[in-house]
Amino acid sequence: MAEADLLTRLAAIVGDRYLSTTPEDLIQYGTDRTRHWPPAPLAVVRPGSVAEVQAIVCLANSEGFAIVPSGGRTGLSGGAVAARGELVLALERMNGIVAVDPESATLTCEAGVTTAAVQGAAATAGLCYPVDFASAGSSHIGGNIATNAGGIRVLRHGMTRAWVRGLEVVTGAGERLALGHGLTKDNVGYDLLQLFIGSEGTLGVICTATLALAPPPPPRVVLLLGAAELAALPGVLVAFRERCALSACEFFPEAAVARVIERHGLTRPFAATHWYLLVEIELATDTATEQALAVFDALLNQGLVSAGVMAQNEAQARELWRLREDISDTLAGWSPWKNDVAVRPALLPAFLERANALCTVQFPALEAIWFGHLGDGNIHINALKPAAWSTDRFRAEGERLSAALGALVQEFHGSISAEHGIGLLKKALLPYSRSAAELRLMRAVKQLFDPNRILNPGKIFD
Repeated sequence: MAEADLLTRLAAIVGDRYLSTTPEDLIQYGTDRTRHWPPAPLAVVRPGSVAEVQAIVCLANSEGFAIVPSGGRTGLSGGAVAARGELVLALERMNGIVAVDPESATLTCEAGVTTAAVQGAAATAGLCYPVDFASAGSSHIGGNIATNAGGIRVLRHGMTRAWVRGLEVVTGAGERLALGHGLTKDNVGYDLLQLFIGSEGTLGVICTATLALAPPPPPRVVLLLGAAELAALPGVLVAFRERCALSACEFFPEAAVARVIERHGLTRPFAATHWYLLVEIELATDTATEQALAVFDALLNQGLVSAGVMAQNEAQARELWRLREDISDTLAGWSPWKNDVAVRPALLPAFLERANALCTVQFPALEAIWFGHLGDGNIHINALKPAAWSTDRFRAEGERLSAALGALVQEFHGSISAEHGIGLLKKALLPYSRSAAELRLMRAVKQLFDPNRILNPGKIFD
């Protein structure tokens, strides 16, 4: 079919207003935050219903064009990139809160609702959606589910997967499936719902979701601690976890803190140290604050930490969190090459020591900033681009660095993608975390749900 005729048929499905081929829209909707691949989509279509999504997918099967599902485009692995003439299927119009059910503590919404909007709707009902991250205001629930997003409180609440009770999806074959139905218990054969969580839009388009909600959290207290040695960090985690209701435990280096403070004009909470730990504790009991201070005093006496400050109010807590949450945005100015890996928390110091030595010896021209989630062993590694280097040179070195880190991750029985997915960026790294048998089965699942391979082609392992 000629391109003009295809665009006419797409416009007939969604309306002329919701089909675009303007250069501005092709650039905006054709990429995510990776920026490594120039966007080159056929067009951008914005359906307003599940029926329209299904019609578009069926048209893609009959006419042989590819589709890239698109949410908030906050991903960091190229999962939402349309670089090879694909049609971008942007779900932002499907942004309604369908229902909040306080009795079953669930919320049903369309895929284009932002994380922050879900959190707000839950709070209005006296409940809480606890999955949270810095991009909550722009990331979409559909994208969160498609990538099994994690965030800052995985230690306490788990990944997105733990909160999904139902999905309505359109498979790559154009079939409309209702999965889970909002149930907590459902052991009828294979759990197809779970297959779509983390599938990165390669099996189907997530259209609506039913999410579990939690009771509102108790008040919190936030501490920022300083440590001279990386090896001390797991001991700090264990000490707080044993005596406190720990909801988050983040770590980051002075190199990151200095840049955040300089860029945003923040006040340094105490003298510079090599490593920082941000600890958030739920005040579930009357003595929770005293227990947290007692743990800090014990750690100070043992020499595991060298300094610390406790937020005295919510405003101070937000300021301390900024030292962690503003790191990615601050480092964006250096066009970093990102790796997102995970090892068991107890192995984190040994892994980082080996990884740091690897970078120093094999990649001396790259400054690597290490930070992440101590509580779940997730490390974000940002290698900063030297100012004098070309983009091509930096990318080639970044790919070499990723391969070296992948081999190290394999040695530690870790994951080469803790929460950012595979997308285009990490396909070559899959064998470091998945066996040949696993990859064969994954490809078979893809073939079953998307026989004509029209959904997000080239992503994960194609």
